[in-house]
Amino acid sequence: MKLKDGFGLDRRPNGPPDARDPAGRVSAPSRWTPVDRTHQELKLRIHRELLERVDFGNLARLDPDQTSDELRTAIRQLLDERSLPLSLRDREQLSEEILHEVQGLGPIEPLMRDPEVSDILVNTARQVYVERRGKLEHTPVIFRDDAHLLRIIDRIVSRVGRRIDESSPMVDARLQDGSRVNAIIPPLAIDGPILSIRRFGRSPLTANDLLRLGSFTPEMITVLRAMVRARLNILISGGTGSGKTTLLNCLSSFIPDGERIVTVEDSAELQLQQPHVVRLETRPHNVEGRGEVTQRDLVRNSLRMRPDRIVVGEVRGGEALDMLQAMNTGHDGSISTIHANSARDSLTRLEMMMQMSASISPPGRCASRSARLSTWSSTPRA
Repeated sequence: MKLKDGFGLDRRPNGPPDARDPAGRVSAPSRWTPVDRTHQELKLRIHRELLERVDFGNLARLDPDQTSDELRTAIRQLLDERSLPLSLRDREQLSEEILHEVQGLGPIEPLMRDPEVSDILVNTARQVYVERRGKLEHTPVIFRDDAHLLRIIDRIVSRVGRRIDESSPMVDARLQDGSRVNAIIPPLAIDGPILSIRRFGRSPLTANDLLRLGSFTPEMITVLRAMVRARLNILISGGTGSGKTTLLNCLSSFIPDGERIVTVEDSAELQLQQPHVVRLETRPHNVEGRGEVTQRDLVRNSLRMRPDRIVVGEVRGGEALDMLQAMNTGHDGSISTIHANSARDSLTRLEMMMQMSASISPPGRCASRSARLSTWSSTPRA
């Protein structure tokens, strides 16, 4: 019988390897690499034994630092029992990787901690790319197999109340730090599960940061500040990764602190700094196909919440009509983003989305023109 202390960790003295492991010891190279099969097998074996020995119910009562310390102690004990010919550096690396499996996002956890990484693109279990300074780079990071990657994806989406399975093989979610996550699995993804993570800095860029980086001139900042203070409706257009959300966060900093802001998003990623912010997020349908809450539903509901300003993370469907109606009924000063190549194209796309709405009426085209709407393109200048 295994004896456990108050933390649920087995404190037996070092002894022979588990009897269920007939091999006893695993020969290990002097330096691990992420693609070493022996390393992956050993990590899986230690991970499984750790799950058997640790009472995670008791660990959940501790703070994160204490939990990590207790898990490291248990991992070191398991490695000592096997008497593996590992250097101190290899043991520490293996311990950290197992800790990432238990508490983090597995093999991509080190990438999540790299401040230079802006995107993490997992193209099946055997191929991981990252974006650094605007350029894609292939990494040696791999997952054990598709099932391993699926477990990490499920861990991400379950934390925000989402699900992913064969009946719902696509999902948008977010991480605790605000990073945006998209996952798609078979049968839609032919070669295996696909995971895309758009990371956001822990501290959002301010207008002064953009000024220092040369993205804006002082005159541009002055004009944008005046537009927000004058309660003009602003639509930020641009392509993927052009900085629409970053610009929206900067513009929101010009909103007076005394105003009530309601944000509506598919997956919450905005980082508004005002003290009076109400954040709303959509919800997908359940297994029975019921319970879906769309951005359009949230925009309509936000009108009953006494907002001074409504901030829609991205306009992409029927909510465009409700947003424009809100702008024309006393809720001016709203800000949103839209995918378009230019400011002129954004108006055309906005009209198209309104016409695609199920409840659109012919005068809808006029409604978009009557709204006091200012468009700003975040597409980089040539």
